[in-house]
Amino acid sequence: MSMAADEPSVPPKEPALRPLPQLIFASRWLQLPLYLGLIVAQAVYVVLFLKELWHLILHTLNFTEQEIMLVVLGLIDVVMISNLLIMVIVGGYETFVSRLELERHPDQPEWLSHVNASVLKIKLAMAIIGISSIHLLRTFLYAGQLGKENSLYTETGVMWQAIIHGMFILSAIGIAYVERLSQPVYASRDKSHH
Repeated sequence: MSMAADEPSVPPKEPALRPLPQLIFASRWLQLPLYLGLIVAQAVYVVLFLKELWHLILHTLNFTEQEIMLVVLGLIDVVMISNLLIMVIVGGYETFVSRLELERHPDQPEWLSHVNASVLKIKLAMAIIGISSIHLLRTFLYAGQLGKENSLYTETGVMWQAIIHGMFILSAIGIAYVERLSQPVYASRDKSHH
């Protein structure tokens, strides 16, 4: 038995990057303050949520059903924006900066296991549609006041909100369609590399 067969195989050392590619690759860490800033924004939304919830609790007996519904829609809106922030913070950091290595963590979100830039785009588009839907629903609750002197919304304003919401939906469908078209291209490229 030869001595070489008993020695453990040592993986070859990866070549070091040249200085310019190394600098370009390291520049991804410039995004870290952006994600930390979004965490601060998340904390601000928690304070806003608690403030609105406290307002709802204090005035429960004085509010009409419509006023309670508007406050609850506001709370849902804050939660959806907060969910959007989490997707951007966690998914963006994992995709563009560095691995979080959450594979063995019991609380790892299911969607994070297959996150990439394409999945993140579609999830963000869906979250924006959800947020837009809440705003539109809140506007429709005031639809009976349209045309009156103290109305919060005008007919034109409501029409533009509905058009913009429709554009969000069309954009999300377009993003999903383009991603679906590109899947065979990515799959054939992956097969050719193996």
